[in-house]
Amino acid sequence: MKRVIEPEWLDDLPPDDPGAVGSRQDLRRLNSLMGHVTSLRQLLQAAERSQPPRRMIELGAGDGTLMLRLARQLAPKWPGVQVVLVDGKHAVAVETRAGFQDLGWSVEIVTADVFDWLRQPATEPADAMIANLFLHHFSSPQLSELLHLAADRTRVFVACEPWRSQFALAFSRMLGLIGCNAVTRHDAVVSVRAGFADQELSSLWPARPQWQLRERTAGLFTHAFMAERSQAG
Repeated sequence: MKRVIEPEWLDDLPPDDPGAVGSRQDLRRLNSLMGHVTSLRQLLQAAERSQPPRRMIELGAGDGTLMLRLARQLAPKWPGVQVVLVDGKHAVAVETRAGFQDLGWSVEIVTADVFDWLRQPATEPADAMIANLFLHHFSSPQLSELLHLAADRTRVFVACEPWRSQFALAFSRMLGLIGCNAVTRHDAVVSVRAGFADQELSSLWPARPQWQLRERTAGLFTHAFMAERSQAG
């Protein structure tokens, strides 16, 4: 399948629009069905060294609930992590912020264009940076810039994205059967067409010897990517 990028409806809706609210609820269910929290946790733990991370950044964080679910799995062994949630819209509820605090994690909400934010001088590097169902929104030239900027600000980068395949596309057209709303049904098909296969993300990551890259399918519908800076790098 050729990669095709089209606008997604959720991106253009205000955070409090009923269609947007319902679609975010759908996405939480779909993330669970696809096992993205587990996949991201496994990728992060595979890169864990002697010290757990102190600062984690999520690009395109949306309402922050995926990172909170991930935090709940990691907090027993990774205490006191500082989380930075970066998104173009502020959709993080007070209850979500409180959830991080209950775990002993701190959270910073950044409402900004991701590219503009990454271009700013980093005051503090991140131990880990994650992206979930976010990278597929961008063209290859945009992704190349984003990944180069990310590489300068983190030692580990992990992502779960749609797997671009006929199988995943067929499933995306059946989401109405599980009650997903019109926004989600439209965006799911668009997302799969814009997803990734083979080593497409690896080819866009900066070609520097200190980086170790892994890219593969995960489960039935997910394309997973990980970049880890070597300790000598």
